[in-house]
Amino acid sequence: MEVEAYCGPRDPASHAFRRTRRSEVMWGPPGTAYVYLSYGAHACMNVVTEPLGRPGAVLLRALEPVHGIALMQRRRGSDDPRHLASGPGRLTQAMGITLAHNRADLVAGPLYVARGSDPVGSIVATPRIGISVATDRRWRFVTPGSPFLSRRVG
Repeated sequence: MEVEAYCGPRDPASHAFRRTRRSEVMWGPPGTAYVYLSYGAHACMNVVTEPLGRPGAVLLRALEPVHGIALMQRRRGSDDPRHLASGPGRLTQAMGITLAHNRADLVAGPLYVARGSDPVGSIVATPRIGISVATDRRWRFVTPGSPFLSRRVG
């Protein structure tokens, strides 16, 4: 498991640092998908987390494949479970998430986020990665030692 928090206008690394047409969804209701294209190539998915009118979201960076692995392997063209969803672009490709899912209601479905089993071990906060500003904020949350992370901890 790996996620990263982005906290709106007080966070210069957040797309909501400045309110734009693209980031407008982050001011919407919590439980909404914010899906955008990164570097013109990869869809990335965030979950809007703050109350309506206050922007903030959590980027889904990596997950451990548990169900639907054969479908993920076909979508990704890879047999190695460690590389199916270890990065935000890989994760969306493995899960079949596209720009069409932007603004999807993650509570009502059909795309939704559900509570899984409690993680084995602890969750560790680390500095965010893949950004060039506000890199000191420990807003990346990972299961240390997981082989499914986008980048190792430490």
